Amino acid sequence: MIQRPRPTIFTLSAFRDEEAELWIGTCDAVPAAAEAPTLDLLLLRVAEMTSDLLAENHPDLDPASVFLQLSVIQEIDAQPAAA
Repeated sequence: MIQRPRPTIFTLSAFRDEEAELWIGTCDAVPAAAEAPTLDLLLLRVAEMTSDLLAENHPDLDPASVFLQLSVIQEIDAQPAAA
């Protein structure tokens, strides 16, 4: 049986800046920050940064065992919807 490394999950927190029309995301554990017009592109950019930054910030981790978990932060409008 092949022993695989235990997965490590880093959380990417993202929010939408409507004025700039961009998604902005940060992952403090890596550390990485990026912005992109779509969530998919944001995730891709942070994933690329993560592979580059792992050796420097987490030399003990196997890059194949690292996963990003996306957490979207959205402000809730306190105004009730008009009927």
